[in-house]
Amino acid sequence: MSSILTNTSSMVALETLRNINRSLETVQSEISTGKKVSSAKDNAAIWAISTVMSTDVESFKQITDTLNKGSSVVGVARAASEQITSLLQDMKELIVSAQEDLNADDRAKIQTDIDALSTSISNIVNAAQFNGQNLLKGTASISVLASLDRAADGTVSATNITVSRNDLQTNAATAAADKANTDAGYVSTADSITPSDVAKGASEGGYMSTAQTGQITDGNTATITLKGGAISAGDVFTINVGGADYSVTATAGQTINDIAAALRTAIDAGSISNLDPAGGANAADPLVNDATITLTANGAAVAFDESGLASTKSVSQLADTETADVSIAGGTITAGDTFTVSAGGSDYTYTGVDGVTNNDVAAGLKALLDAASITNLTVTVTDADDPTSDAATLTLEADGGAVEVNLSGLASQNAAVAAGGLGSLATLSVSTSSDASTALTTIESLLSTAINAATSFGSAQKQIEGQSEFVQSLIDSMTAGIGSMVDADIEAASAKLQALQVQQQLGIQALAIANGQPQTLLALFQ
Repeated sequence: MSSILTNTSSMVALETLRNINRSLETVQSEISTGKKVSSAKDNAAIWAISTVMSTDVESFKQITDTLNKGSSVVGVARAASEQITSLLQDMKELIVSAQEDLNADDRAKIQTDIDALSTSISNIVNAAQFNGQNLLKGTASISVLASLDRAADGTVSATNITVSRNDLQTNAATAAADKANTDAGYVSTADSITPSDVAKGASEGGYMSTAQTGQITDGNTATITLKGGAISAGDVFTINVGGADYSVTATAGQTINDIAAALRTAIDAGSISNLDPAGGANAADPLVNDATITLTANGAAVAFDESGLASTKSVSQLADTETADVSIAGGTITAGDTFTVSAGGSDYTYTGVDGVTNNDVAAGLKALLDAASITNLTVTVTDADDPTSDAATLTLEADGGAVEVNLSGLASQNAAVAAGGLGSLATLSVSTSSDASTALTTIESLLSTAINAATSFGSAQKQIEGQSEFVQSLIDSMTAGIGSMVDADIEAASAKLQALQVQQQLGIQALAIANGQPQTLLALFQ
């Protein structure tokens, strides 16, 4: 049956042409992009897998750069340590020659050559850096990013190669020392507090007590106890016996045993009538145990005034509303430098770390004082505008009553510096036959240190280079794998394109024929 309303042949031809055109678009996309999966709509699963792998490839390319940089850092350290080893070998030859019976002039010439080699080694150590990293200074290790590990659940973790530093510095050890007033972080004050003597508390070292009241009757003994604990220079200890005061002032380093002995001596020197020589017992541990002084009357009573028994300490106190400004000099502060203020009867010390400024020091000291909750003490900080040159200020204020502040306890110290791994070079001498003998033993140890460093760096560099080769192979393999999943087969696409183009032409002709069929119906009405 023919119909002028429905052209089934035309509908079939049109759908066929649409399918051909869709296939043609797909093939043309493959040819133009080179990929059979270029977006998530082409194949969502393959696109997701390839995209994750592609990001991994890019990450591994970055890792390759990191490994190359790490290899360069270690390579510089290895080359430097090998050169240092060579110079130490030259130095050993000089030291061996100094084992002979030489005159002073010859030894001086050898010493000059040794010193020159030592200077060369120091210069190499200082110059052996790449991108700011020097593996011949310090002991902290560095980490080189080696890989990214992707677990089955998709989580990613980094893997590093750890390279240990080998200290080959030639500096001798430097002990901690008080900062000079020109040093960065020097702590000082222009303020002053007049010290006053106050009685020691019953819990403090050197506090004196007795059960004796009034005179010491004939044949009886009064015992005076000095409490165990630390005492300070300037502390004063007084006993009133025989109608007179006998006082001793502590000096630096003394203990309650020293004070007890000095009081016994002073009392005995007073030749008090009817009083036997002073006795008593020392403390087994003067920081923990008590010491005693015994006074015995013999022949008649001896006057004793228990109210005259006193032990005092010198205290600097800020009166209510008074302030003291502590200045912390600007400049570069070294890790390990220490800064101390004394308040409330205790010292508070802040230790610097890498990168701190005097502003950080002031803030650190304030934090320590605030944490101590010292009664009546308020602490404020005024930062330096430029910590490299200007001073920061720590202000201590008495607020609500007097507060003990010991300005003489202010201190700042430069950190101790440990000797470098080749620090013995600083004292290496062949000036005498004895020195030369010692130097021979020393140079063997130094050679061992340098050889171990070169070996360590060589092993690390080989490991890094091996990892770099593996990562590059991994990148190539992953790239090939991604290509096999998403890249188009251009030969097949080309052949398919030609076939589809022919099908498209035929489809167009078939649609034209189908569309022409209704025209034949007109002949039926002629």
